[in-house]
Amino acid sequence: MASIIREIVVDAAPAAVWDAVADFGAVHRRFAPGFVTDVELVEGARMVTFGDGMVVKELFLGRDDAHRRLAYSVQTERFAHHSASFQVLDETGGKSRLVWTADVLPDAVADYLAGRMEAGLTAAQDVLGRVPA
Repeated sequence: MASIIREIVVDAAPAAVWDAVADFGAVHRRFAPGFVTDVELVEGARMVTFGDGMVVKELFLGRDDAHRRLAYSVQTERFAHHSASFQVLDETGGKSRLVWTADVLPDAVADYLAGRMEAGLTAAQDVLGRVPA
């Protein structure tokens, strides 16, 4: 199983970044607008439409407010297994460190997924850096 870990430092307070990251139904407005263009909440999951037109179902696995961690799983025939999480950590100077971890099978899709994660974080960097404290 391939494990992919990407992280960015965000120029915003951890509580504010967590508020945006934890809003499971608002990825297209609060986390990565443009990269994600629409989210429809369905029972226990969300249907996510990406800027390139791809639509995937993401199952909600859990949310831990004390550790500022959100876990989900992408359900698509392209992945035999996928589980991922976001965690917002304290960074010096009142900033935040956003860590995105994904485990995926088959290993052959790891480079593709890593590229998608990097594109998502690029979109999120500016938006999350503008959230009010």
